[in-house]
Amino acid sequence: MTIQHVGIIGAGTMGNGIAQACAVAGLPVTMVDISDAAVQKGVATIAGSLDRLIKKDKLTAADKEAALARIATSTDYAALGKADIVIEAATENPDLKIRILKQLEGVAKEGAIVASNTSSISITKLAAVLAKPERFIGMHFFNPVPLMALVEIIRGLQTSDETHARVEALARQLGKSPITVKNAPGFVVNRILVPMINEAFFVLAENLATPEEIDEGMKLGCNHPIGPLALADMIGLDVCLSVMNVYYEEFADSKYRPCPLLKEMVAAGYLGRKTGRGVYTY
Repeated sequence: MTIQHVGIIGAGTMGNGIAQACAVAGLPVTMVDISDAAVQKGVATIAGSLDRLIKKDKLTAADKEAALARIATSTDYAALGKADIVIEAATENPDLKIRILKQLEGVAKEGAIVASNTSSISITKLAAVLAKPERFIGMHFFNPVPLMALVEIIRGLQTSDETHARVEALARQLGKSPITVKNAPGFVVNRILVPMINEAFFVLAENLATPEEIDEGMKLGCNHPIGPLALADMIGLDVCLSVMNVYYEEFADSKYRPCPLLKEMVAAGYLGRKTGRGVYTY
């Protein structure tokens, strides 16, 4: 059964990015968050992103208006009742996600898929809180969602073949390139990426080089388009720390120990671009 309506929980960076990708692909979207201010901020972010695509001649003004017209917003989970798939894109916090999923199950329609955009939390564990865990799956988009081609599709132990097939088809419908991975902390990309970022903070803490030199070294020496410290600022230092904490707890391996400097910066509120200051000042 083709997915024809997408519900999204969370209007932040990932939620509004997913909403934009779906709307541009022609799918009606219902985006829900805890307040009118949050959802309106999400819509404003989408409008700004679409304007940038217009300037690059990748969209027309008519395309923008059509995409925005496909996005409905609400603060009530009941608005998600018509969605064929609901994608949870809330903060990377297991307790919060479990609470959302339990609340969502009461309103999701029969046959609807429930997905999480989690970047590190066990899909099997999240699925276990649902009465119908076979309809649960991980659908991990990458930031910025409108520009990044990859979607990691993560099957929990309970995920059905039908759920996987429908989500894979949706990813392709959005113009993305999906890869299917097994359920494990961090899955594939972040399992490699976030420890690399964490190691860059150890290098910085040891004063081996300046932040600019560390980033330039990785760009020129490894052909990365952005250095690890600048990338951490873009992702959010709090998100990087949260992911490392999950790895450290799940693997019980000291190689995943979060760098003390990363912890200190998060404690200071230096979270990156979203706060105006991280490794760099914005």
